[in-house]
Amino acid sequence: MFKKFVNYCKTCYDELAHKTTWPSYAELNHSAVIVLSASLVVAAVVFAMDSLFKWAMSMVYLG
Repeated sequence: MFKKFVNYCKTCYDELAHKTTWPSYAELNHSAVIVLSASLVVAAVVFAMDSLFKWAMSMVYLG
């Protein structure tokens, strides 16, 4: 059983070290900027919808 575990760890290391294509620093930065921008856009849309619904409910319930 221990031999299976060691073999599994060696296989995982081999795949991560030799078979995986890691992004370059520039690609990683570009992806991070895209994710950050999309997150900010989604947050702004949710904020706008929340404000609109809050305003609409204040008109309906006048209070």
